[in-house]
Amino acid sequence: MYEQVSHTLLNDILNRIKPEISKQDLRHFYTRLGANFYSIHSLFQKLYGDREDFVAQAQKLVETMALQYIKRPENLRRLDLAREKDYNWFLSQQLVGMALYCKGFAGNLNNLQGHLNYFQELGVNLVHVMPILPCPEGKSDGGYAINDFREINPELGTLEDLQQLTAEMRERDLLLVLDVVVNHTSDMHYWAKRARAGDKKYQDYYYTFETRNIPDMFEQSMPEIFPETSPGNFTWNEEMGRWVMTVFNDFQWDLNYSNPSVFIEMLNIILFWANQGADVLRLDAVAFLWKKIGSTCQNEREAHLLLQLFKDCCQVTAPGVVYIAEAIVAPVEMIKYFGEDAVIAKECEIAYNATFMALLWDAVATKNARLLNQGIKNLPVKLERATWLNYVRCHDDIGLGFDDRDILLCDYEPARHRKFLVDYFTGKFEDSHARGLPFGQNEKTGDARISGSLASLVGLEHALETGDNKAIDDSIKIILLLHSMILSFGGIPLIYYGDEIGTLNNDSYRDDPLKAGDSRWIHRPWFDWEKAERRNSPGTVEYKIFTALKQMISIRKEITVFADFNNRELIEVENPHLFVFGRYHLQQPSEQVLVVANFSEDPQHLNLDDLGTWKAQYKTLVDLYCGESPDIFKNSLVIPGYSFYWLCEK
Repeated sequence: MYEQVSHTLLNDILNRIKPEISKQDLRHFYTRLGANFYSIHSLFQKLYGDREDFVAQAQKLVETMALQYIKRPENLRRLDLAREKDYNWFLSQQLVGMALYCKGFAGNLNNLQGHLNYFQELGVNLVHVMPILPCPEGKSDGGYAINDFREINPELGTLEDLQQLTAEMRERDLLLVLDVVVNHTSDMHYWAKRARAGDKKYQDYYYTFETRNIPDMFEQSMPEIFPETSPGNFTWNEEMGRWVMTVFNDFQWDLNYSNPSVFIEMLNIILFWANQGADVLRLDAVAFLWKKIGSTCQNEREAHLLLQLFKDCCQVTAPGVVYIAEAIVAPVEMIKYFGEDAVIAKECEIAYNATFMALLWDAVATKNARLLNQGIKNLPVKLERATWLNYVRCHDDIGLGFDDRDILLCDYEPARHRKFLVDYFTGKFEDSHARGLPFGQNEKTGDARISGSLASLVGLEHALETGDNKAIDDSIKIILLLHSMILSFGGIPLIYYGDEIGTLNNDSYRDDPLKAGDSRWIHRPWFDWEKAERRNSPGTVEYKIFTALKQMISIRKEITVFADFNNRELIEVENPHLFVFGRYHLQQPSEQVLVVANFSEDPQHLNLDDLGTWKAQYKTLVDLYCGESPDIFKNSLVIPGYSFYWLCEK
């Protein structure tokens, strides 16, 4: 868009641009810069326009983008052009992801490269390698307290090792997801060290204060993220003689995005990792980017403006890269991280569907789909060119962030229902064989979250210990049922490493004093490759889970209606144990798949007349997963306990 003020500023910037930039072939860069600069200027001015150094900072911003474009490898520039043409590439049903810790899965980057066949065997083609950057020993927050944003943790390898990995992955059509921790640094980062030494420039990279007056004002409205291990939101630093904002842990210093230098530094880092070959960048803790007295310091309007600015700048330099928003917030807030637009994701193209994850776990505990149906009914519709990341487990805890109104509509009392869920998954509830642990217990509010591996949470650990074959089979059925949901719901399914072979809780973390206080380490396993070998032995637990998931993934990739174009319809049925939705093709209405899930251990029936406009399509049915027709008696579809169907007309 042409607009005089921004156009004039852009001309002035280009006239002053450094010779080492202007002498380069910047044809595509200038085209994209011109197309995006009105938006970039508007956002940058909204955030920083009242500063005396605004023009100088705008100059630095453009030069940062240009320098990273110059450094962008030629093969990635070609990929940018291809993805600009195939702009819906990340909505495809062909994408299936796996998240893993490099050290836990393979030891280091070189060994990870040697295990790429494993992903291809399962059908995974998008690999999220969680943080691989250096962190202080014992103060890493699982890899999210970064010492240096441009180096690899020496235990894992080097930048050259990563470049070899990305090259090999690209040859195999495997996509790479990397993290950029945008909200904070480790207190051992160079910037923090300079701040502690009294450097005012770097003290302004963080929120630091001489007295408790301003921190006390903040804390009147800010919640505690880790009340057990890191109460409050500020930490006194003796060396600096100042209070510093530490929302997550006392060793993670929150960055001050009201300083444009911080934004430009972090943009430079994002583009650096884009240039290392990442296809997708996961931006960590984006809900916390802007701090404001009198608020919770989460989901502020300025945080969204920052993400829009990151996106616009990235589209100039590396448009083939998309963002994941790591924002585990209420659905009404989560949907905003795609960006406010009619169609295009102006902030992040992908967002974690934490609501769906938590609702699935509610269905497992209650053995009914009442809250699942109610919660999905109120899940806001996403943008057309954005997608969900659907998952059952991840490296983090399970939060129970349901909307209280939805809980009440299901005739549950919110506080009691959440307590039931925590008790159920920590094995305190009668008839529960779950082996989870509480995490983040808040004595003031009674809130808690849940840690534990998928297999242990659904009772497989208990079943194997007792030798109860029926319980083993039921646990496997639940594992497959949950994965069938994330593979068919709409979005990119993300499997957590080890879940595909039924990995149990890892209690060894208790023996490590650096980890013992954080129960999340119970589900951050060392991958057992001997156990994984049993995926090739029929009759084993590993074989049953791995083979079934492999089959599901293969089928998903062939079914075009599983692509994510807002082509899902929730179907409300009378049976409270069932979760039913339809997937359809926008251009070819005859292509439809009916997904039916039974969260009860007992067989359930579905009256096909309950399907509304869908019922006419289902006279002769076949289950895509098993290739057979399901049992139907007098127009009632029978669904075995803990089972699912992907149904289409024969």
